[in-house]
Amino acid sequence: MLVCGMTCHGRFIRDFQLIAIFKLKMAKKSTLVQEQFFKFNCAQTVLSLFAKDVGLDETTALIIASGFGGGMACAETCGAVTGSYMVIGMKHGHFTPNDPEAKALTKMLIRSFNEKFKAIHGTLVCKELIGFDISTPEGNAAAHKEEVFDKKCPAFIQTACDILEEEF
Repeated sequence: MLVCGMTCHGRFIRDFQLIAIFKLKMAKKSTLVQEQFFKFNCAQTVLSLFAKDVGLDETTALIIASGFGGGMACAETCGAVTGSYMVIGMKHGHFTPNDPEAKALTKMLIRSFNEKFKAIHGTLVCKELIGFDISTPEGNAAAHKEEVFDKKCPAFIQTACDILEEEF
C-alpha cells in the first residue's frame, strides 16, 4: 500500500495548480480574438496569438501571415485555417529533406485540423464560410455592408484557436 504524506499531497496540489494556470493561459487565446482581429487579418490573428508558443515574436508572426487573409486574397482557404497551418507547422513541422515520417506527421495533423474545422463550419473556403467572394470589388463591398467580418469571421478564428489549444 502506498502512503502519501504531505510532500506527495503538496506536490499534487502544486502540479494541479500549474495545470490550471497553464489551461487558463491557453484558454485566453480564443478570448483575445476580438481584440486582435480588428487590427489584423484572420491569419495574422491566429499566428500572432500563438507566436510565443511557437518561438516567434509577434512582429515576425504578423509579417509572415500578412498575405494569407481574405482566403489568400482570393477568398479560397480561410485565413484562420492557413494561420492554423502555420502554427501546426511551427510546432510539429519537419525541416530536413529526408524525413518522410516527420512529413507524414505534419500532413496528418493538417488533415486532422481540417476535419475538426469542417465538422463545425462545413468548409475551409472563405467565400463559402462568409457567403461572399471578397476577391471581387462587388463581393468585398457586399461583405462589408453585411458586416460579415464583424459577425462571422471572429467565430472562425475562435474555432481555429480552440482546436489548436485543445488538440495541437
